[in-house]
Parts: sequence; C-alpha cells; structure tokens
Amino acid sequence: MPKIQAAIVPVTLFQQNCTLLWDKETDHGVVVDPGGDIDQILAAIEENQITIDKILLTHGHIDHAGAAAELKERLNVPIEGPHKAEAIMLANLDKQGVQYGIPARPVTPDRWLEDGDTVEAAGVTFKIRHCPGHSPGSVVFINEEQKFALVGDVLFAGSVGRSDLPGGDHDTLIRSIKEKLLPLEDDVTFICGHGPVSTIGRERATNPFLR
Repeated sequence: MPKIQAAIVPVTLFQQNCTLLWDKETDHGVVVDPGGDIDQILAAIEENQITIDKILLTHGHIDHAGAAAELKERLNVPIEGPHKAEAIMLANLDKQGVQYGIPARPVTPDRWLEDGDTVEAAGVTFKIRHCPGHSPGSVVFINEEQKFALVGDVLFAGSVGRSDLPGGDHDTLIRSIKEKLLPLEDDVTFICGHGPVSTIGRERATNPFLR
C-alpha cells in the first residue's frame, strides 16, 4: 500500500492548514482546502515535485475554499467535496472575501460528496463522513488502513470547531464527532483545519468538549 506523504501550507490571516497529500512512489497527489495565498501553495507543490490530480474541500468557509476556483484553473484539475449543503456558501465566496479581506471567487465542485462515498487521493481510498455542526456540509476524509484522517474544522487538538457561524450548531457538531470520528481507533492521526495535528485517542482522553 502506498505511504501517504503530507505537507501543511498555512494560508490566509487565519493560518488555515492547506494540506498537500501525495503518494511518495508516484508523486501524484491532491491539494486539500486551498483557502488563499495561492502562490505559496503553488511553490510548495513545485518544491515537493508533486503532480496534482484534484482539489479536495472539507467545507465552504473562505479560509478553506477561497483560492479553489483559481487553483482549479491554474492546475486544470477537478474539485471534489464538500457536501452539497455548502452550495450557497461556495456560491458566495466573493462576498465572504470582501468581509474578511481575502480575494475569492465563487466555485462549484465537480463532485459533491455524500456520507459513505469514497474518494481516490494520493494512491489510497478515503471514506467520506458528513459531519455537520461547524457548517452544514462539512465532510471528513478517513483512511483507516493508513490510520489517517482530514477533519477540516470539525475537531481540533484540544478543541472543536466553532458553531456560532451561520449554519452552525454545537449539539449537531458534538454528535457528528461522537458518531463519525470517535469510533475510529485511538492511533488514527488527523490533520485539522488550524493548529497542530492530533490523534483520536488523545482527543478522546483529553479534549474537554468531548467529556
């Protein structure tokens, strides 16, 4: 089985973890959540000599999707994700951009993702789980064989995603985490949308929002 390589490129004033994933054997991979600072993303792709096959989006907030339309054009690749409940948010990325001072254009993914779908990326297959609460259409990408997940802004090291933004709901978010993420094994490592990586076991044992 290919071994996934990962590189995090912090982007925008929110220091969002735009993530590059690739198969070290083929150097083919994906960009996850290109929120902005597209020149930094392209430089990281070139530095790691990756051939990008697609863009993945966990949800539609500006710091995660603001550069998706331009990057799609620059790389000539499709966009997969998030869940279709993010359609209105993605259609209004330009308005989000004005609000936060981040240049952005509306974008429509080539493929919406549903709970139970799979996505091929970096030489492996990710299972999709729809995890609303931070936003209505947030999705997470899980590969249990590699013990690895991408969780966007659903779960953080020592915290959980905000639920006070439009479409957010704290009870729904906690339910999503407990039903879709906590059943994973303790040694599953995840990259979140902001801050350091963590493991499911660490969050199960120490995250004050999950006790």
